Amino acid sequence: MSDAPVLAVERLGVRYGRQNVLEEISFVVRRGAVYALLGRNGAGKSSLVRCGLGQQKPSAGRVLLFGEDVWTTRKTAMARVGVVPEEPDAPPEMTARQLVAFCGRLYRTWSEAAVRERLERFQVPLGVPFARLSKGEQGGTMLALALGHAPELLVLDDPTLGLDLIARQAVFTEIIGELADRGTTVFLTTHNLAGIEGVADRVAILKDHRLAVDAELEALKVRRGQSLEEIFAEVAGPERGMAA
Repeated sequence: MSDAPVLAVERLGVRYGRQNVLEEISFVVRRGAVYALLGRNGAGKSSLVRCGLGQQKPSAGRVLLFGEDVWTTRKTAMARVGVVPEEPDAPPEMTARQLVAFCGRLYRTWSEAAVRERLERFQVPLGVPFARLSKGEQGGTMLALALGHAPELLVLDDPTLGLDLIARQAVFTEIIGELADRGTTVFLTTHNLAGIEGVADRVAILKDHRLAVDAELEALKVRRGQSLEEIFAEVAGPERGMAA
């Protein structure tokens, strides 16, 4: 198996009109790692995720996914990626059972048994329209579908936002930990700092459009003599209250 990074961000810049959102962002996500991207609202996390998935062309720099420019190879690269967006997004009238059948026709490596097992673990009713599911049930459905084709890379954009404690624990301990043990690469953004303690291998913190921290989590905590929450509060500064 190649030692090349699964995801490589090279001098990435994003602008909206005259506003700089990201400047000179560079980092790599190694195969099998759990990499957490942190930042206050408005720091540019979602913009970076969109660029990383080939959904948005950066204003400067590039993103390599599996060693190739994702902007030009997205169609083939995404067959190897599972994505859980910040806001659950599925046809509102379709049930989980129908979503499983529909997605199963899109992937050659689809495992209906594995998806159904995860839906059962998340206690998602199979016959209820997606729009009528709770926030936690919708999130569990999206996660189960994202993992259905055994992706090499799982991208989670703040997957626990709005979830209760039990659902958050399911994401971080049962899912991310399990995937990391199997060698699946995980890239996530999150506000749940406690959830990634003991799970993330490496963390990055965005501040003032740039990457203020990019380090191994445990080494960072030892070097600074602080918890992750203390490090984040000191580095990221106060909440601005504006989402990017």
